[in-house]
Order: sequence, then structure tokens, then C-alpha cells
Amino acid sequence: MNGGNRDYKYVLQDVSRVYIGARYTYQEMMDSDEVPFKLRAILAHYMLKEVAGDTTPENHIFYMQDTDLSYMAYKQLKARFKLDFPVPEKGGGWRYESAYHTIDEIVHNREWKDRADEIVVEEMMINKLQIMAMGL
Repeated sequence: MNGGNRDYKYVLQDVSRVYIGARYTYQEMMDSDEVPFKLRAILAHYMLKEVAGDTTPENHIFYMQDTDLSYMAYKQLKARFKLDFPVPEKGGGWRYESAYHTIDEIVHNREWKDRADEIVVEEMMINKLQIMAMGL
């Protein structure tokens, strides 16, 4: 594993949320005991029916349509994705601004889809209550 990917490959949990680094592939999530079982079942049932196991959420979300099962699953889960946007600075440099966004905001924003190569997706955050409430 190279050093650049390691920063975005992690699973963290607190009392109410699960945070997963956006460079984790869906298959790596399926193989990780750190990812809650029910979330792995949701990924297998919805996401892996539409994309290959070596796909990352980072690569998946900008190509999703609002008719996809994976979109509907992320919407039901109320998943939020931490995106870093490049912003020009005075003096010619660049800096990144981070913010969490819903799958609705991402899928329906044409500009973001066009700039997908410039935007860094850091992580996805899912509320544990939404995971438990979701049926399969």
C-alpha cells in the first residue's frame, strides 16, 4: 500500500457514526471486521450489484445516477461525504476547503461531476441509527 492511499483508508467509529476512508474499495470494506456487519450486508445487497468490488466510494459517487439502487441506499442511509475543493488563493497558490455533503448534493451537481478529478473525496460518514433502521 503506498503512503498516499493510507491516509484515506480507515474505518473509525464513535457512539453514533461510522467513518470510512473514501479510498477503501467496496471489497476491502466487505473484508474488514471493523465495518459493521449490517453495513457490509447493505453494501453487498445494493452497491456490489452495480459496481465492481475494486470500486471506491470516491470513484463511485460522481458517476451515480438518481435512479441507481446505490444512490437510493446512500440516500436512505443519509450518508455524507467529506469533499475537499481546490480554491485559488491570492498570490497564485491553491488551498483546499473541506465540507460534508449529502449524496443528493453530489449526484445533482453537474459542476462537481465535471470537476471530479480536482475534488478529493476524503471519507464517507454514516449514522449508525440509519444503518440499523435500513431493511434489506
